[in-house]
Amino acid sequence: MLQNYTAKYTKIDSGYMGQLIEWPEVVTEGKDIEECRQMLRDALNEMVLAYQQQKMEIPIGNCLIEQVPVEVESVC
Repeated sequence: MLQNYTAKYTKIDSGYMGQLIEWPEVVTEGKDIEECRQMLRDALNEMVLAYQQQKMEIPIGNCLIEQVPVEVESVC
């Protein structure tokens, strides 16, 4: 069964950090966005295998994320 997860990418000093919204334990870093995406896919596959081996319930994906704009006068 194919399950979709929502990835969040954050720019950090060393490149990018990637994390799954529905499964926050799946987190990794890469020097650029493409490397981070690949590493996040690898981390997800490894986590699925680990959960299956331990007979743990795998979190359900298909989260909906949207951005909510707000106007601010200055950023601290």
